[in-house]
Amino acid sequence: MTDFVKLFGDFKSIKAGVIGDIMLDTYLWGHVERISPEAPVPVVTLDKREYRIGGAGNVALNLASLGASVSTFSIIGMEEEGKLLEGLLATNQINTGYLLKSETRITTSKARIMGRNQQMLRLDSETTRDLSIQEEDELLSQVERYLEQESPQVMIFEDYNKGVLTQRVINRVTELCNRRQIVTAVDPKRKNFFSYQGVTIFKPNLKEVKEGLNLLLEEIRLPALQKIHGQLAEKLHHLISFITLSEKGVFYQDAAGAAIIPSHLRNIADVSGAGDTVIAVASLVYAVTKDSRLMAEIANIAGGLVCEEVGTAAIDRDRLLYECETLLK
Repeated sequence: MTDFVKLFGDFKSIKAGVIGDIMLDTYLWGHVERISPEAPVPVVTLDKREYRIGGAGNVALNLASLGASVSTFSIIGMEEEGKLLEGLLATNQINTGYLLKSETRITTSKARIMGRNQQMLRLDSETTRDLSIQEEDELLSQVERYLEQESPQVMIFEDYNKGVLTQRVINRVTELCNRRQIVTAVDPKRKNFFSYQGVTIFKPNLKEVKEGLNLLLEEIRLPALQKIHGQLAEKLHHLISFITLSEKGVFYQDAAGAAIIPSHLRNIADVSGAGDTVIAVASLVYAVTKDSRLMAEIANIAGGLVCEEVGTAAIDRDRLLYECETLLK
C-alpha cells in the first residue's frame, strides 16, 4: 500500500524545469445589467481584475504548489505584462533566473472577460513566430547552465504553438536530458507532435492524438488505445504513453502494462489548465516512484480536482493528498 504522506513529502526533493510557452492570464470579472445602445452586445461593469500565471507557467505553478523546486525556460517581452508575469512567478517561489527577455517579442497574454462565472470573451496578445537562431542559442545556453548547476530530476516541455519550442530546441534539450537520465515529459501540440522523440512521458489528449495520427476513433476501448500507443511508439520511441480522455479518465501504457483509469465524479466548473495540472503531477509522481500506474491514478485525480475551479488554478496539495488516501486505498 502506498504511503501517500511520504510520497508527497518526497516531492520536496525534486528539482524540475519547465520549458515552453509561458503566458499571463488576465481575468476581468464583472456583471451584466444591460445591452449596449451602440451595438447588440452586453455591457460588462468591471468588478475586479485578476492576474494569473498561464501556459507553461501554470505547469510550473502546479509543481511549486506540490513542493518541488521549479525553474522556467521561456522568452517574455519587456512590456508591463512581462514584468507582471515575472513578478507572479517569483511570488510563487518559481525561479525566473533563466527567463529570456526580448525587445522584438511580446509576452503572450490572454484576457478573459467573465460574467456570472462564465467566460464571455477572450482577447489574445501574442507573438507566434519561431525563435530566431540567436534566441534558440540563448535559450539552450540557459538550459545547459541549469542542468550543470542544478542537476534536476525532471524537465517538462509545455507546447502551445507560440514558437518557443522549435524542432532544434526540442531535439537538443531532449538529448541533454537523456544523457543525464532526467525524466522528460511532454504536453504536445499538433505542429511539433512527432518532434519529441526519445522522451519519457508523452501526454497528449485524445483529440490531439486523433489529429496527429489522422484517426477516426468511435469508441474508447483499451485495445484501440493500445494500438495507438504502438503507432506513437513507432514514431517517437518514447517510454510511456499517457493520454487524457476528458470525462472518461486517462489511459497509460508502458513496457509493463496498460490500463484506462476512469475519472471520478466531479462538479465541473472549468477545464482550463487541467492538462497543465495533469502533466505536473504525473511528472513528479513518476520521478519519485517510477510507477506508471500510480502516476496515472494520482494525475487523474488531480485533473478532476482543478476542473472544479473557475479559470486556471494550481492544485491544492493537501486536498490532493486527502483524495489519494481516500480513493486509492
